[in-house]
Amino acid sequence: MSRSCHHCNEFSRASLMRKTAAEAGKGLPAIEPGMPVPAGTGLDRRAFVTRTFGLALSVYGVGKLGLFEEGIARAASGPAEPVLVSVFLPGGTDALSVLYPAADSTYQKLRPKLALPESAGPAFSEDTRLHWHPSLQPFATLHGEGKVTVMPAVGYTHPDQSHFTSRHFWEVGATDARLTSGWMGRYLDRSGTMDNPLQGLSLDYQLQPSLASTKVPVASLAAPDEYTFGAPGVWGEVEDRMLETLQPLGARRSDPFLNQAAKATAQSDRLRRQLAPFAQNSDNGFGSPVQYPQNDSGFPRQMAGLAAMLAAKLPLRCVAITAPGEYDTHSDQPKALADGLDITARTLLAFQRDLEARGLADRVLTLVWSEFGRRAEENGSDGTDHGAAGSGFLIGTRVRGKMVGEFPGVDKLDDDGNLRATSDFRGIYSSLLEQWLGADAAAVIPGASSFQRTTLLK
Repeated sequence: MSRSCHHCNEFSRASLMRKTAAEAGKGLPAIEPGMPVPAGTGLDRRAFVTRTFGLALSVYGVGKLGLFEEGIARAASGPAEPVLVSVFLPGGTDALSVLYPAADSTYQKLRPKLALPESAGPAFSEDTRLHWHPSLQPFATLHGEGKVTVMPAVGYTHPDQSHFTSRHFWEVGATDARLTSGWMGRYLDRSGTMDNPLQGLSLDYQLQPSLASTKVPVASLAAPDEYTFGAPGVWGEVEDRMLETLQPLGARRSDPFLNQAAKATAQSDRLRRQLAPFAQNSDNGFGSPVQYPQNDSGFPRQMAGLAAMLAAKLPLRCVAITAPGEYDTHSDQPKALADGLDITARTLLAFQRDLEARGLADRVLTLVWSEFGRRAEENGSDGTDHGAAGSGFLIGTRVRGKMVGEFPGVDKLDDDGNLRATSDFRGIYSSLLEQWLGADAAAVIPGASSFQRTTLLK
């Protein structure tokens, strides 16, 4: 895995600023003029532990902590909602390695050292010029099953090659440095509720800016294995007896108010029983029916925990997480890229199989993205510099599985020597909002009507 010395200073500053911005009251470090403020900066963050659900959360966007337990229980007992999971690859992933034109003489000339041979990775069936990076065999497998939609050159007009600014654009859903709410946060502002912070969940120690809302609460969960169920000052045999009384207390009552309380008690007991295996089985993947990769990054554990949370019927709507790997590969690109893609792809394959085994796959779509691609020409340090169009993926049993935008080729690069975008991320967002989340894209994405829609679902 590459180290920070392989990254440009701007990438390090961007990471530092986002980390600090998410810590309420600590202020912001100095940044270059013109850099946008991260979405969600200034949102109040309060600690919250749900006694009913046993989740240790940081809740953002509320002046004071509300009675969220009842709201979470009510949302969990309602109809199942579609879930969108956003997976970010930090640093600008090299699109011309993710899907590479092996036999193209221009590609080989531009990358005399970094060009991958045709035999390295499996062929991409939708465009015979391209091959998958060898570490993306799991994606190739899912693509062969019709469960991956590929965006080989996704970006936006007039690309900004700053890590900070380009990532901000993707997070807020617009090329507007002034926006301070995330695109998923704005969706939740319109469709969410005031009493369910799990509707927007950042699987991180800090708020993911794409979830930054302006009206409804959203939350971050430091680790998916921090599940408990108990009462202050009660433990051992007394706690066991107390918990066992929940089920009979949930019986239907004649009095409407007692019946409402009974329903809440019954729901608490069901979730207690569903969540109990998490703490007991956290060392073996939360009782997952599939095997996740073993890795120190924590990403496989987080995704296994997410699948378990969905199986427990926790009312999640939008989830954001950062994948492992450091993709700002100005030097030593081959190993850094291979390591990051390998653990990410194997984990997301396991996550998809987990959802399928639990009967949840039709409810979940996973979007994989990075802030930009990299320069077509290698830089002489076994690396590549900041580019424009990158690659993106949409994973799930409901995806259409057809490429969005064509591969533009390396013979017609832009004036900076970068891959040209053939699809716009704002059009992808608009299509997801309308087709998957059932929302009005115009109310979430500025200028949504000007971006081409594509059919993403079967």
